[in-house]
Amino acid sequence: MADAAVFNPCVTIPVYNHSQVLRATVADLVNQGLPVIMVDDGSAAECREIMAEIAADTVNIRLIHRPENGGKGAALKDGLHAARDLGFTHMLQIDADGQHDLGDIAGFLAIAKSATGALVCGYPVFDGSVPKYRLYGRFASHIWVWINTLSTDIKDSMCGFRVYPVAASCALLENYPMGNRMDFDGEFIVRWYWQGYPLQQVPTRVNYPKDGISHFRLWRDNLLISWMHTRLFFGMLIRLPRLLAMANQKEPAS
Repeated sequence: MADAAVFNPCVTIPVYNHSQVLRATVADLVNQGLPVIMVDDGSAAECREIMAEIAADTVNIRLIHRPENGGKGAALKDGLHAARDLGFTHMLQIDADGQHDLGDIAGFLAIAKSATGALVCGYPVFDGSVPKYRLYGRFASHIWVWINTLSTDIKDSMCGFRVYPVAASCALLENYPMGNRMDFDGEFIVRWYWQGYPLQQVPTRVNYPKDGISHFRLWRDNLLISWMHTRLFFGMLIRLPRLLAMANQKEPAS
C-alpha cells in the first residue's frame, strides 16, 4: 500500500476516437493542476492529430500510443504502468466521452489523499439521459458482483470514475490477468475486494451526452462481461471460506 506521507496523483484518460470534448476535458484537468496521461487506444488519424496537438500545446501532458485498439481495460493497464514508471502514487481514471462530472475530481482526490491505500470508486447518480438497456444490464452485473463477493458492499462495479493506488493496483494486475475491454472495471474491483483492500465509494453525477460516442458493443461486451462474472464465480468458490470469514467479521456482534 502507498506511504501515507506521499500523495502524487495524475489523471489517465483512455481515448478511442473521442475528439468532441477532449480539448475541454484536458484543459479543465490542467486548470486543476493535474498531470495528464492520455492513452491513444488505436484511434483514427483525425483523433490522433488532435491528441498530438493537445500534447504539444499543453504542459504536464504525457501521450501514449497503442498501435491498435485493445479496449478500455488495455488502455487503463498501460496508464497504470506509465503512472508507476513516472513516479505517481495515485491515478484518477475518467472517461473521454464527457459522461463524468469533472467538478467531483477535487472531492475524489481529497478522499484518496486521506485514505491513500483505498480504491476510490464513483457510483453513478444518473439523469434521464441514461439508456434503459444500460441500466438493466448494470443491475444484472451488480447481482453477479454481490454473488461473487458474498456481499452487497460494492455499490457499483462499472463506473469509470476512480482513483487507483498505483503500486497496489499494478501488483494486482501482475498477479491476476484481467479483461481488456468493458469487463475490466468489474473484474478489477472484485479482485481488489477479494484481497481485503480498502474501498471508498462516492456518489457522482453521470450523464450520456446526446452527441457522445459510446464504444460499448451490446453483444460483444455483454458476452465478455458474462464470461468475466462466470470466471469470478469459480474464483469465489475457491475463496469461499475466506469470503465467509470476511462477511462474518462485518456482522455486528449480538
